[in-house]
Amino acid sequence: GVPGLSAEAMKINQNTVLQGKRVTLVPYTSAHVPRYHEWMQSEELQRLTASEPLSLEQEYEMQCSWRDDADKCTFIVLDTERWSGQACADEDCMVGDVNLFLTNAEDPTLGEIEIMIAEPSYRGRGFGTEATLMMMSYGVRNLGITKFEAKIGQENEASICMFKKLHFKEVAVNSIFQEVTLRLDVSDQERQWLLEQTNHMEEKNYVELKLPAGVLET
Repeated sequence: GVPGLSAEAMKINQNTVLQGKRVTLVPYTSAHVPRYHEWMQSEELQRLTASEPLSLEQEYEMQCSWRDDADKCTFIVLDTERWSGQACADEDCMVGDVNLFLTNAEDPTLGEIEIMIAEPSYRGRGFGTEATLMMMSYGVRNLGITKFEAKIGQENEASICMFKKLHFKEVAVNSIFQEVTLRLDVSDQERQWLLEQTNHMEEKNYVELKLPAGVLET
């Protein structure tokens, strides 16, 4: 793992909610697993995320390790409109997930970012863009990230295009894995731009947001 600040910093998101216009990012909890597992049965998503289908039990184990791993920061992407006002449970407004990995033990300022909009009806509507910007802003402000990388399957043009709009540059193509690596170095100017893009984002406490609903039920 990564020594010092970053390892602790990655775990601080366990109780963080980032609320934007379209999307709200919440920590990945066991309540989200069944829906997530359902998504990952899709061959298209398996291909796009280069992942193998897991059993539900394995998915629960994965969720625990992701929550506790010091070098991963994971949020589930919810539809803000459906979710706000507690009108619907998290599971019913899930649209995807966004991850930040610290892939280089030598360099804790480098974060690899991944975004998945799993619900087809939410694609191409700016949900992925906002979720990615919010995650990047969180990484820059809270985790000390100054460089981002994204590795994307060559055929996933929508995703490559989105990252390029977010100022990422193509730096490598791996023809064996058929993936493109894009990179963004966060200069002062880029940092300024990123914070401006996400100045509407509110950081909240997940437990406190969840409490009122629980209190009303009793």
